[in-house]
Amino acid sequence: MKTIAIAGTFDSKGAEFLYVKSVIESLGLNAFTIHSGVFEPMFTPDVSNTEVAEAAGIDIHEIAARKDRAAGTEALAKGMEIIIPKLYAEGKFDGILSFGGTGGTSIVTAGMRGLPIGVPKLMVSTVASGNTEPYVGTSDIIMFPSIVDVSGLNSFSTKIFTNAVHAMAGMVQFESTPPQDKKPLIAATMFGVTTPCVNYAREYLEDQGYEVLVFHATGTGGKTMESLIEGGFIDGVLDLTTTEWCDELVGGVLAAGPHRLEAAGRCKVPQVVSTGALDMVNFGPYDSVPTAFKDRNLYKHNPSVTLMRTTVEENRQLGEIIADKLNQAKGPTALMLPLQGVSLLDVEGEQFRGTEEDEMLFNTLRQNIDRQSVELIEVDTDINDQTFAIAAAKKLVEMMKQH
Repeated sequence: MKTIAIAGTFDSKGAEFLYVKSVIESLGLNAFTIHSGVFEPMFTPDVSNTEVAEAAGIDIHEIAARKDRAAGTEALAKGMEIIIPKLYAEGKFDGILSFGGTGGTSIVTAGMRGLPIGVPKLMVSTVASGNTEPYVGTSDIIMFPSIVDVSGLNSFSTKIFTNAVHAMAGMVQFESTPPQDKKPLIAATMFGVTTPCVNYAREYLEDQGYEVLVFHATGTGGKTMESLIEGGFIDGVLDLTTTEWCDELVGGVLAAGPHRLEAAGRCKVPQVVSTGALDMVNFGPYDSVPTAFKDRNLYKHNPSVTLMRTTVEENRQLGEIIADKLNQAKGPTALMLPLQGVSLLDVEGEQFRGTEEDEMLFNTLRQNIDRQSVELIEVDTDINDQTFAIAAAKKLVEMMKQH
């Protein structure tokens, strides 16, 4: 019999969670209850808030006595981050479900993020339709809008609660069987303007017996890929689209943070890296572009996305950053330069064609790459030429076989 963990604030929302527990049990499933509230629960849970807080070395009773809800929230979030993966590893549950507002959501999702990819995790929340990145991070948490506040049982809330339980029940009961002939996993990065390149490479790699996971280089995509590399899931990396560093450097909306381009090198995973879409910084609608950039070379990709051409100086800085990241690699690393353009917009006749900008990028990389640890390969085509794509794929296969 499958078990669904219910985690939440059983002090302030006890009646709601007891209702959820009854729905789970009515489906013939076990319910495993974890109290993540600051104060005493309305019913006895399987795991108390004392145990949750103690996992982080904190006394929740001392915080409760002060009635310091903010400190309690922080303490319980730290505890959940430690105890939830531990309970899962002990086989206590098969999936985890929670309901809450901002506080409850932040506490439980801290624990959910520590669970492996693929473990069902569903958060019914009042903030599910807003910016969910602080709660989801690079995990596969499902955020389910609560519509009304998680406060009381009414015709709306009970329907939402029941739907969430049924969704979780489906996930824990209908599991897919992993294929017996597991293929080596390759992570690849792609943007709209590098799609032809990655498609050519992916098709070649799949023909060679590899499975390719393609990550959209939108900030979250890069972070997720790095997280999976750190987790030991990835056997090779085809990081052809490093554009997220443009947004990190200049202040665009699709940055992946300062640690992008580190995981493969640190984990000794073979990697082939290129300069895909380093010609652009991403913003939202045209009117959202900062005033300081209004006179720059801007391209309306669609009503929601405006692209800005990187400058010569920005390309110098990008070259230094990428060289520095790759020089730190402890595993096989190759850097490939597409000398005739780094994106669909950086070719003859297109708006972002910039020979001076590209030459600064390439020269900076040539001057700063440590040739003892990074192989530098130059190809006299643009990045989306099939020749370039297949060469990159072949180089990665070669490195993986020798690793």
